[in-house]
Amino acid sequence: HLDYFQGSMFDAVERMADMYPNYIAFDFMGRSVTYRRMVQEIEKCAKSLKTLGVRPGDKVTIAMPNCPQAIYMFYAVNLVGGIANMIHPLSAEKEIEFYLNESESVTAITLDQFYNKFESIRQNTKVVNIIIASVKDELSKPVRAGYMLTEGRKIAKIPKDAPVIRWKEFMNMGKACFWNYSVRRTGDDPAVILYSGGTTGTTKGIVLTNGNFNALGQQIIATNPMFRPGDRMLAAMPLFHGFGLGVCVHSMLSQGGRCILIPRFTAKSYAKQIVKYKCNFIAGVPTLYEALLRLPSMDGADLSSLKGVFSGGDSLSIELKKKFDKFLYDHHAVIQVREGYGTTETVTA
Repeated sequence: HLDYFQGSMFDAVERMADMYPNYIAFDFMGRSVTYRRMVQEIEKCAKSLKTLGVRPGDKVTIAMPNCPQAIYMFYAVNLVGGIANMIHPLSAEKEIEFYLNESESVTAITLDQFYNKFESIRQNTKVVNIIIASVKDELSKPVRAGYMLTEGRKIAKIPKDAPVIRWKEFMNMGKACFWNYSVRRTGDDPAVILYSGGTTGTTKGIVLTNGNFNALGQQIIATNPMFRPGDRMLAAMPLFHGFGLGVCVHSMLSQGGRCILIPRFTAKSYAKQIVKYKCNFIAGVPTLYEALLRLPSMDGADLSSLKGVFSGGDSLSIELKKKFDKFLYDHHAVIQVREGYGTTETVTA
C-alpha cells in the first residue's frame, strides 16, 4: 500500500527542492540546473503566465523537445492552475491545428524553428499568445557557438514584427506580477492533456490529473527500491509522450532524481550520454535497444552504473531481450531489461 501525495505536480517537485535544494534537477547539453534554481525559474515563468492572463483551467499548448524551457513551462502551467496540452513539435500543420482546437488552447509555446507552422494555422484557432523559445538561450557559451554554426544556421529568421513573444521577453513580463499567481490544486484536478496513438481511428486527447502523475512517480520508486535521490535518469523519451513525461521526467523530479535531457534523439547521442553521465536508469523503446547493440562506440563501454533498464512503448521480442541482457552482462551491468506496459489513458507502467 502507498500513501499517495495529494498535492499538485508542482507541489511534489517543490517538496524535493526544499529537501535537496543543491541537488541537480537536470542537465541539458553540458549545463546543470539545481532544484533550487529550477523552482525559481518555474515561479518566474508562472508570474509571466499570470501577466499574460492565463487563468485557472486555461489550456496551454507545449510543442517542445526535451529542453529546460519546456520543463519550466510545464510546471508553471501547473502552478497557475492551467492544463498543459503536450504535443509533438514535428506534427504537421493540420495536426497542430487539430490539437490546438481540440484542447481550446489560449497560449502556445514552441521553438523558433516551428514558428511558421503555428503562424500559418493561427487564424483557425483560439490561440491569443505564441511564445517562441530557442535552444541556444539555454546553452553554455562554447556549446552555443557550435550550435549556431551547425543547427542554428538552418533556422529561418522570424520577422521582427511577428506577433509572438520571445522567451526572454516572456520571462521578464513576470516582473509586473504583484498579485498571487499560485493556484491551490489537488491530486484530483486535471493537469495534463496527452494524445493517444490513433491506432483505432482519430487520435484522442486524454485528460490526466495531478494524482495520475504523482502516483506514477511513487509507484516507479516503490518498484525500484534501489533508487536514491540524486540518481541519474537518461530522459530521451519525448515530453509529449506519457513514458517520457511520466517516467523519465516527473517520476525523477518528484522524487529527487536527476534528468539528463536529450533534445534530439539519436542512438549515438544516447549511447554517449549513458557513458558520460554514468546513468543509473535508462528507459526506451525496443528499436533503441536494437540500435545500441549495433553501435561500434559501445564496444568496451562500462555500464556498471546501471540500476534499471526499462523497455516500453512497444513489445520487446524474446530474442531482443536475450541479446540485450547478454550485452548488459558483457558491459559489466548486473541487471537485466525490465519490460513495462501501460496505456496513455492512465500514464502508468
